[in-house]
Amino acid sequence: MIRRLALPTNYAVAYAVKSCDVDVIAAYPITPQTAVVEKLSEFVADGELDAEFIAAESEHSALSAVVGASAVGARVFTATSSQGLALMHEVLFIASSMRLPIVMAIANRTLSMPLNIHNDHQDMMASRDCGWVQMYVSSAQEAHDSIIQSYRLAERSDILVPVCVCYDGFVLSHTYEPVIVREKDEVMEYLPRIDRPNILDPDRPITMGIMALPDHTYEFKYQLVDALTKVPKALEEVDKEFEKRFNVSYGLYEEYMMEDAEVLLIAMGAMASTAKVAIDRLRSRGVKVGLFRPRLYRPIPIDSWREAFMKAKVLAVVDRAIGFGGVGGPLFNDIAALFANDRDRPLILNFIAGIGGRDVTVKELIDMINMSFKVIERGYVDKPCIYYGVRGLEV
Repeated sequence: MIRRLALPTNYAVAYAVKSCDVDVIAAYPITPQTAVVEKLSEFVADGELDAEFIAAESEHSALSAVVGASAVGARVFTATSSQGLALMHEVLFIASSMRLPIVMAIANRTLSMPLNIHNDHQDMMASRDCGWVQMYVSSAQEAHDSIIQSYRLAERSDILVPVCVCYDGFVLSHTYEPVIVREKDEVMEYLPRIDRPNILDPDRPITMGIMALPDHTYEFKYQLVDALTKVPKALEEVDKEFEKRFNVSYGLYEEYMMEDAEVLLIAMGAMASTAKVAIDRLRSRGVKVGLFRPRLYRPIPIDSWREAFMKAKVLAVVDRAIGFGGVGGPLFNDIAALFANDRDRPLILNFIAGIGGRDVTVKELIDMINMSFKVIERGYVDKPCIYYGVRGLEV
């Protein structure tokens, strides 16, 4: 029987973790993530989830605890946000380099200063090259299902890389939506326990977390690079298996009215839902515009992205993070790099918007799209990065 509950994304994530039958949860509270681990602590206290719950003294300790637990074979989970993720930064690289299948939820929130608890993507973007698989979702249901898919992906013997599922703080974390809760029995059929090769076991001794000097460190790092290159195909397989069992698929990205789009709006997270409304209004007037929402952001599925982008005349990339001192936002830089050696390529325009939780409205997205069509008329981009909506700054 299908069980549909009204849940905020934080609770949707907690229910997914419960269905995945995790062994160890370690966390330190931080807004807007706290409700995830509060709910999980309730499940453990009420006997609904047989797991060890570690209330750590910091986020650094929380991630360190799940690193240790994962190294001895436990299925683990943690969650954080913003400054908490920044405090984990050192351990993020340790977890990925040790090839531990940790799953973490991140309710994206801006980084201080000024102190602000609201959403943008600056926290994860500051750690985007830490070697973790990174997925950005746009609904509570997608967050719930992505947590389950993450364990299936991370624990594959050809992957063994930690995964984080990112969702917009408050915009998604605290918004109630109808969510079909996947039951534990079904999930465990999809997500059976496997015998991992990299477990600390006295009967099968291996060495983990060793020191390496210049003659070997590069090879260690490249092994992680090689594993990440396999992720897009592996996630497609994981997603297809999920679809067979649960009748829903998410793919590597979401496309919306892209077929004949001259301007392609590219946005991650909840903003993509607002963008669909903007696109519907413009399409009703005959404007050829579409939406591309990346779901898998790290590693970038290079071939899929290039194929999707090549038909458009202008790519309008909306970043919810700032690349301080750089040319534009991080997503813009990634997309521009895809075409670095191409003679024929779409023009690329970057909008920085929604910083610190500021709303990005339908009207503003329509304005960005209209500005992108003017680029087609001109035939060139005179200002690649536009800090859209900054009071007192003329765009």
